[in-house]
Amino acid sequence: MAETLLKPLKAGLIGSGIQASLTPAMHMEEGAAQGLDYDYELIDLVKLNASPADLSRLVADAEERGLAGLNITHPCKQLVIALLDELSPEARALGAVNTVVLKDSRRFGHNTDWWGFAESFRRGLPQADLSSAVQLGAGGAGVATAYAILTLGLKRLTVFDREHERAIDLAETMSALFPSASIAAGSDLAVAMKAASGLIHATPTGMAKYPGTPLPPELLERRHWVAEIVYFPLETELLLQARQRGCRTLDGGGMAVFQAVGAFRLITGKEPDAGRMLAHFKTMTSLRYPQGPLR
Repeated sequence: MAETLLKPLKAGLIGSGIQASLTPAMHMEEGAAQGLDYDYELIDLVKLNASPADLSRLVADAEERGLAGLNITHPCKQLVIALLDELSPEARALGAVNTVVLKDSRRFGHNTDWWGFAESFRRGLPQADLSSAVQLGAGGAGVATAYAILTLGLKRLTVFDREHERAIDLAETMSALFPSASIAAGSDLAVAMKAASGLIHATPTGMAKYPGTPLPPELLERRHWVAEIVYFPLETELLLQARQRGCRTLDGGGMAVFQAVGAFRLITGKEPDAGRMLAHFKTMTSLRYPQGPLR
């Protein structure tokens, strides 16, 4: 019996300064492995000489050109919500969308960032002590990682951010969603690390263009687990220092891959092979891009 020819599938990523993104390659490689005629394009605000104010036009254009879906990254994850018809419960709770499915003249918003971190953590740090953790960073990535770790059962979370008000806002948001957990903005990092079983790093520090560690390495102890979101380089200075101190560690590659796994599933309607996507990602990261791409 002859195989049914598959209709060409198109998707894209909207964001600013995204030329180094690995998302298109991850999607198209998995699509090819599944026999899909899948094209994934970058819709880069910088390349188009556009701004977030052009988001409505760009989404409408993608819809008109027949794209099945869009990934959304900085600085449009919150702005895109006003342009959508429906939101998943997680996207609504987080107030951020990184995946838009375009179907039947409607726009459905999802967030796979949180699931990407949760799945990576579940696989990479099994049996981690979830009694207490410190999180550094309360921006868009920090919202997703906080939601993820609390979904996994963390009992106490202390959030730090350079903008203390942002840490307070995140703590209040998560407290409303997870009333049985203790969540607060921190004021003394050294004291918080003494009481914590683990550390979540959700800032850009450690990327090639933002070198260094997000906290004094001497605050890390052997009993801590350390989960990173930066994935270029995979071996950040934070992870290097943590491993030298005997900590269990998780690099940012898993979150990058599993958010793409979730987005692929939503956009194509096909079940991706997560192991295959992880292997492809590792091959690509070995090329050592000079700067960390945005998801």
